[in-house]
Amino acid sequence: MISTERSQSQSPRSPAAAGVPFLSISVTDPVKMGTGVQAYISYRVITKTNLPEFEGQEKIVIRRYSDFEWLHDRLAEKYKGIFIPPLPEKNAVEKFRFSKEFIELRRQALDLFVNRIASHPELKQSEDFRIFLQADEEKMDRARSYESGLFKKPSDFLQMFKDVQSKVSDVVLGKEKPVEESSPEYEKLKHYIFELENHLAEAQKQAFRLVKRHRELGQSLADFGKAIKLLGACEGDSLEKVFSEVGSKSEMLSVKLQREADNLLFNFEEPLKDYVRAVQSIKTTMVDRANAFRRHHDLDQQKEYKGINLEKLKFVDPDKFSELEAEVKAESEEATKRYEHIVAVMNEELARFQEQKTADIGLAFHEFAKGQAKLAKDIADAWRGVLPKLEACSTS
Repeated sequence: MISTERSQSQSPRSPAAAGVPFLSISVTDPVKMGTGVQAYISYRVITKTNLPEFEGQEKIVIRRYSDFEWLHDRLAEKYKGIFIPPLPEKNAVEKFRFSKEFIELRRQALDLFVNRIASHPELKQSEDFRIFLQADEEKMDRARSYESGLFKKPSDFLQMFKDVQSKVSDVVLGKEKPVEESSPEYEKLKHYIFELENHLAEAQKQAFRLVKRHRELGQSLADFGKAIKLLGACEGDSLEKVFSEVGSKSEMLSVKLQREADNLLFNFEEPLKDYVRAVQSIKTTMVDRANAFRRHHDLDQQKEYKGINLEKLKFVDPDKFSELEAEVKAESEEATKRYEHIVAVMNEELARFQEQKTADIGLAFHEFAKGQAKLAKDIADAWRGVLPKLEACSTS
């Protein structure tokens, strides 16, 4: 039996107390739609809230994975510096794509994704988030089509042209490796993030092996239980009764091991895997920070270079000189502000991440230890119960 329980820490929801602002979201009822390669899973997303910016106190919409992906990408584009909550992996082995276990794991991860957004002070105010939670399927498709490139804004094409032009210039001028931020504090942060990712990934890999071993041992006990019952039936007399009880205990423990394997998967391995994805989200934000730093650095250099050239224009066309000087200065200052904003936001996000990680990982290990302690007690009690009868057989 697959456990679907999630901790309050890992799927935050606000209480609907009278007069207290709340936003509660549930991703439920996964349903397979379509057939063959066109098949996909749809989900009911239920929103309950008393916030005035939402349309009514309850809204139910149908969403598929690509809708969640659209929301993630929109937030990543608009909220630079913020660690956007990660999505579960998009691809899966075809034969497992519609298994009950995979569907439940994905539903659980998508539920966590939207509730992390709902608990974030800035992300929850996103217009795209409200569209995702409230728009009917036609409006949702229209929003996705517009932003996915079918209806690009003119400014998007202009930026694309500038990016290409910049890359071509780099190649022509033979620029060296782009300059990188190298403050001691940031170097320490980068080292920590990469180390954390490696250690989390290793812990998750070992958790996966624990799940596998529990299932293998559970299946072995079930097979052993059947075999020992048949052996007892063959022997007859007192051995048949004792062996039958040993077989029943084995089958009972097999069920407990399978249940504990599910508990390990959902409440231990999956939270570790989720934090591997969360660290990857942090690394994406670090790429944004690096790009902002390079832009800030390059424009500072360009300002100095253009300043030399502008001096030549100063006496020829003073008005044009003033206009271009202001333009260069404004562009440089904007890049500096953008970089400094990302740095400030990242510092706040890191504090939030550390606090939440401590709570979530601590809870995951608590659930692991509690489940293992109970399983060990059940195993010890089961075998202890048959020891007197086995001892009697061995001494008779």
